[in-house]
Amino acid sequence: MTPLGQEMLRWVMVVAVALGIYSFGDSLIAPFRTVQTIDPALGVIELPREADGHYYLTAKINGVQIRFVVDTGATGIVLSQTDASRAGLSPDQLAYIHTANTANGTVRIAPVILDSFDVGGLQDQNLRAYVNEGALEGSLLGMSYLRRYEKIIITRDILRLER
Repeated sequence: MTPLGQEMLRWVMVVAVALGIYSFGDSLIAPFRTVQTIDPALGVIELPREADGHYYLTAKINGVQIRFVVDTGATGIVLSQTDASRAGLSPDQLAYIHTANTANGTVRIAPVILDSFDVGGLQDQNLRAYVNEGALEGSLLGMSYLRRYEKIIITRDILRLER
């Protein structure tokens, strides 16, 4: 092969690797991403920033695992219809007596009490929350829960909650 052919082959390989990383980068690094960590003795939760730019917290609500997007723009804890059902609440039997203003407009919400809210041993009981009557893809963890922490720190790609 000529020197020009070898150089062209190198560039083709470089472009192929770059395209592979661009196309499959998230799935390649997913196994190495940090996960939610909890230190109940210190009252600390650390959440990694996900590829979509959001922070997610997984908690057991009434014994059922629910994944929340941390939303500092939300006033309270808001459960989707699906998550409410999984947690033992009956969305079709709730009283949707309040409204909430969201990015998608005004929606009706029903007040509920969550018997237990457990994040890896950090437990709260009888938390006020709401069930969204409309279509909500996931549940939201708003300021009513975040205020239970003394410090909320964002450093690089980690959100740290300290009690």
